[in-house]
Amino acid sequence: MNPLLLVDSYKIHHTNMYPEGMTKLYSNFTPRKSRMKGVDKVVVFGIQHFILEYLIKQFNEEFFGKRVGTGAHSLSSTVPFWKMIEEYERHCNVDTKHIKELWKLGYLPIEIKALEEGTLCPIGVPMMTITNTHPDFGWLVNYLETLISCMLWQPVTSATIAYEYKKILDKYALETTGSKEGVQWQGHDFSMRGMSSVESATLSGMGHLTSFTGTDTIPAIYQLESSYKAQGLIGDSVPATEHSVMCMGTKESEIDTFKRLLNLYPTGILSVVSDTWDLWKVCTEYLPQLKSEILARDGKLVIRPDSGDPVDIICGVGLNNKTMSFKEYDAQGKPEYKGVIELLWDTFGGTINEQGYKVLDPHIGAIYGDSITLERAIEICERLKAKGFASTNIVLGIGSFTYQYNTRDTFGFAMKATYGEITHPPVKGGSFETDSYVEAREIFKDPITDDGTKKSKKGLLRVIEGMGVNHPNPFVDSIGVEDQCTWEQEQTGLLTTVFKDGKLVKETTLDEIRNRLNGK
Repeated sequence: MNPLLLVDSYKIHHTNMYPEGMTKLYSNFTPRKSRMKGVDKVVVFGIQHFILEYLIKQFNEEFFGKRVGTGAHSLSSTVPFWKMIEEYERHCNVDTKHIKELWKLGYLPIEIKALEEGTLCPIGVPMMTITNTHPDFGWLVNYLETLISCMLWQPVTSATIAYEYKKILDKYALETTGSKEGVQWQGHDFSMRGMSSVESATLSGMGHLTSFTGTDTIPAIYQLESSYKAQGLIGDSVPATEHSVMCMGTKESEIDTFKRLLNLYPTGILSVVSDTWDLWKVCTEYLPQLKSEILARDGKLVIRPDSGDPVDIICGVGLNNKTMSFKEYDAQGKPEYKGVIELLWDTFGGTINEQGYKVLDPHIGAIYGDSITLERAIEICERLKAKGFASTNIVLGIGSFTYQYNTRDTFGFAMKATYGEITHPPVKGGSFETDSYVEAREIFKDPITDDGTKKSKKGLLRVIEGMGVNHPNPFVDSIGVEDQCTWEQEQTGLLTTVFKDGKLVKETTLDEIRNRLNGK
C-alpha cells in the first residue's frame, strides 16, 4: 500500500488548512500520563524498526520507487506512478499536487531526533521530535503522526512492562538467592496467540526481548535480527507439550506419556503441561514414581500448571489466603494447601542457599503462564519467600493478559506540534515595502476542560540531564525537558538525529539497548 494512505482520513485535508506560507512544523512524541501504578518512566524502543520498515522500506518501495519513464522526474509514461496517484485520489478526493511534488523530490524531507533506545524516559518528557528539512513540506510532519503513533506506542509499552517484570524478578532473586543470574529466563513471552495481529505480536515480542531472553514468539527474534542487528542469544525456548499431546496419550496412561517424553528427550529442559486432568495427582503420585528417571536425566523437567489462580496453584492456599482456613486445607492434607513448588520440594528436595531459602533440585522446576500480571508476579514472589522458597524456583509465562490489555492511553502517548514558521513574501510597490521574512510561532495546546495531561510544551524543545534542586525549574527525574528554546539550544541535549532526508543516520543494536537497561 502507498504509505501515504496509512493515515487517519482527516490528515489528508490538513495540507490546505495550515496558514498560507507555512514552511516549518516541529512536533514531539511524548508519553504524557501513566495509568500503571508506580510506573513513571517508559523504555524508549521501536523507533529504529519503524524507520527501517516504514519511512525507508515502505516509502522507497511503495511510493518513491514508482518510477518508470525516460527521465528521473519524468511524469510521462509513468504508469505505475499515475496508478498510485489515481488510487490516492480515489480514496482521498483531494488535490494531489503536494503528493506529486513529494514524489518528484525523491525522499522524505524529514528529520527525527530521539533519545537512545533503551533509555528510561520519564512521563512528560519527549522521547522523539520530528520536523521538515524542506520548506515545501511542513505539511508532512504531522501527516505522519498516525503512522508514528500506531507503530510506536506498543513496542514502547511492552518493553516498559517487560522491564517492570524484570525489576520485580531481579529484586526477589537478590533477596532470596543473592544473585540475578538466570532472571533473564524467568519471564517467558507466551503472548503471540492472544495478540491482535502478527505485527502486533512481533512489536510486543521485540519489546519483551529487551529485558528477557525467554520467548515463544519467533517473529520477534527474526525482526530483531533484521531491525537491530541482533546476534548471538536473542531469544529461545524449550521443547514443551500442549494439552493435545497429553490428551492423545489418554487420561488413563498419563504417567506413560510422561515416561515416553522423558525417553524422547533424555537431555535438556523439557516442559510438560500437567493439569490436563489432575495436577495434584501428577505432583503427588506420578512424579514420585518417576523420581529416579527424572533425577537421572541430564536436564530439567518443568511442570506446567495452566489453570486456576496462579498464586494459589504455585504457592498453595493455606494460611496465605484469608478466605481459606487452616482446618479446611491443612488438616485435611489437601495438596493444594502446599502448592506446586512445595510439593516438588517434598519429592525431589534441593538445597538451602546462603540466604536461607530453599532451591529445588536442578532436575525439576515449574512454569506458570496463564493470566500472570505484575501484581500477581509480586504476590507469587512474596508468598514463596514467606514459605522459605527462592523466587527463582518458578518461571512466569507472560502472555496476552499482560501485553494485549493495553492501549496508546496506557502511557498517554501523543504527538503534538509546538513550533512552526511562516515565511511571508516580499511586499513591493507603494509606500510600504518589505523583503520576505520568517515569522517564528511558538504554539501549544492547553484545554480548559482537561486535568493538565493534554497541556503541551511550547516552542522548540531540548531534553537534558536534571539540573538540580537549586535551579528555579528543577527536574524531578534525571532527565527533563526545556521548552521555548532557541535553535542553537535545540541542537544540544539528549535528543540526537536518527533519521534525516530518507536515511537512517544513527544505528543502535539490541545488545546496546539491553546494556542501557541493565545500567552497563
